[in-house]
Amino acid sequence: MNYFENSIEKLHDMLVNKEITATQLVEDTFDNIENIDQKINAFITLNKEAAIKKAKQLDEVGIDPNNLLSGIPIAIKDNIITKDLKTTAGSKMLENFVPVYDATVMEKLYSDGAINVGKLNMDEFAMGSSSETSYFGNIHNPWNLNKVPGGSSGGSAASVAAGEVIASLGTDTGGSVRQPAAFNGVFGIKPTYGRVSRWGVIAFSSSLDQVGILSKRVKDAAAVLTSISGKDDKDYTSAIEAVPNFSQNINPDMNGKKIAVPKEFMGDGVNEQIKEVIASALEEFKKMGATVDTISLPNVKNAVPTYFILASSEASSNLQRFDGIRYGFRAKDVKNLDDVFVKSRSQGFGDEVKRRLMLGTFALSSGYYDAYFKKAAQVRTLINQEIDEIFTKYDYIMGPTTPTTAFDIGSKIDDPVTMYMNDMLTIPANMAGIPAASIPAGMVNEMPVGLQIIGKKFDDQGVLNASYAYEKTNKFYENKPSLKGDS
Repeated sequence: MNYFENSIEKLHDMLVNKEITATQLVEDTFDNIENIDQKINAFITLNKEAAIKKAKQLDEVGIDPNNLLSGIPIAIKDNIITKDLKTTAGSKMLENFVPVYDATVMEKLYSDGAINVGKLNMDEFAMGSSSETSYFGNIHNPWNLNKVPGGSSGGSAASVAAGEVIASLGTDTGGSVRQPAAFNGVFGIKPTYGRVSRWGVIAFSSSLDQVGILSKRVKDAAAVLTSISGKDDKDYTSAIEAVPNFSQNINPDMNGKKIAVPKEFMGDGVNEQIKEVIASALEEFKKMGATVDTISLPNVKNAVPTYFILASSEASSNLQRFDGIRYGFRAKDVKNLDDVFVKSRSQGFGDEVKRRLMLGTFALSSGYYDAYFKKAAQVRTLINQEIDEIFTKYDYIMGPTTPTTAFDIGSKIDDPVTMYMNDMLTIPANMAGIPAASIPAGMVNEMPVGLQIIGKKFDDQGVLNASYAYEKTNKFYENKPSLKGDS
């Protein structure tokens, strides 16, 4: 069967009623992947043998009727640690790394009966906005194989858009779930910082990194978010907030809700046709009874440089562990200990990772710390204060997810500054640690456009509610990508 057409809720009913088996579902998933992925390159490692074994076990004991994810195949971004399954972070540095434990999110998914079908391609160490920095090759956008899928969770978004899997986990540091969701015409949500444990996620920028979900439908992501959320004693930044059943609690009533649209989100640098699509989406919210006002977030213009100083500084600290000694790639042509460090890192890391490590090391260095890192931290506080002030009067902030649609592979990779600006609309939500999602809003020049919906801290349910309300009006999930172009 082609389960691409169905929701997790529908598949769950079919599994419980024994219209299909988990084994059939998993085997069909691998058929999808084997038929499609040669064009997309979304997967680095498949988990076929273990996934089929797990599915057969579930069929023997019976699908849990009270758990939506029981027997459901899900794919995992390759910077999320998976026991006994290669985890590369898209890098030569970890090309052959096989972890001995699972990330907390994996433990939670497994306990709910979800089946891991494989690890997804990504920008190296989650550093990139186009999935062109992976050691394992470019990922292709299913809507046009000549175009990028966005990044860094490009494999997570492309695999869902192409119908290889029904849902996937990604990570979002500055927009790395929402931007590829927009480029691929799928739903992607970054929850509130602390809602989901980061333990077992290969760190890029610890104060910004978050695990997120990509799916065709809002309720599918809500079911996965319910599973992976909650306090984790192994992660001191995880929150003690109670976890609601997000999918069961979805309420699409937008009557009386107040939406703020920052004029900076609809300003210079944002494609005019994208603005038209977003304006049309906002009109739909007005028809649902919401009010829409234009507001200003003047410090948002500083979000991109602030983000790259903070994220790169944290990355320079987090990536110190990859030194050629403890685990990962080790250069062979070495004569002394300094050679081991220098050559292993020089040969193991790609250009974009090196660029950010050098930027971060410079920003933290003696004599420059106050001028760069400290100043960036202060600007982050100003941005967060502006956002907090808006949320005293409004329920949501909305606007485009990205300033353009997906661009051609190879067209921007040699221009780092232009690439960094792709995240200018998504970064503020990471800075503030608040929930944000991208939902497909339409098409421009045959490529998807995303509407970004940002909510108050720990109002993940509210973001899902608004997303579901809009999904019911446009039903973009009924559209299928063409898989045209050259892969």
